[in-house]
Amino acid sequence: MTISHWPEQERPRERLAALGAAALSDAELLAILLRTGVRGKSAVDLARDILVRLGGVRGLLNAPDHEWQAIAGLGAAKRAQVMAGIELARRLLRESLSERDAFNRPEQVREFLALSLAGLAHETFHALWLDNRHRLLASEALFRGTLAETRVYPREVVKRALAHNAAAVIFAHNHPSGHAEPSAADLALTHRLTEALALIDVRVLDHFVIAGSETVSLAETGRLTVVVSPSESGG
Repeated sequence: MTISHWPEQERPRERLAALGAAALSDAELLAILLRTGVRGKSAVDLARDILVRLGGVRGLLNAPDHEWQAIAGLGAAKRAQVMAGIELARRLLRESLSERDAFNRPEQVREFLALSLAGLAHETFHALWLDNRHRLLASEALFRGTLAETRVYPREVVKRALAHNAAAVIFAHNHPSGHAEPSAADLALTHRLTEALALIDVRVLDHFVIAGSETVSLAETGRLTVVVSPSESGG
């Protein structure tokens, strides 16, 4: 039975109009984006299958292209509709971080970075450049690498900080391998960048490592080195 044959009060779009989006299940919200089902499945059935396959909403947001392409019945048009919804969510989070103190909103920072990085098949080193009130100035992919590594050059990072007139930064990079635990190389790189940026009075507030649905913060786990800038030390 298609959704059009369901009782009106059970149809996702009608339920959203009557009760608001918050009252709908994840599958019902995704079904509205999909609009139609496939042979033998309603849009809600298809949405449930997708959520199970991808591991829920977080998996939905982070799934790489090849996972989407492997879902039977999900053509290019339906994928485009869902990707548009995800991009709107990403832009909403970016706006929120631009208007408020990003450093004091760690969950929003995590969600924004997960939307930007978690589903990528290649390693990417990202920076959230912040003003002196820790509001987002720019979200920028600085370096892109292979599956195994990304080469990050402190001199280029300093140039980008100056270009944005940033006062602080939150770094992030993804591990396509699926393990979010920071490596010794990640810790050493963060220390080098923190030292380099301290020379121009730019504070490194955190460095997130993202792998799938897992995110590790160096600041929260006590592994972010604090470097005093020349102005703070009186030099």
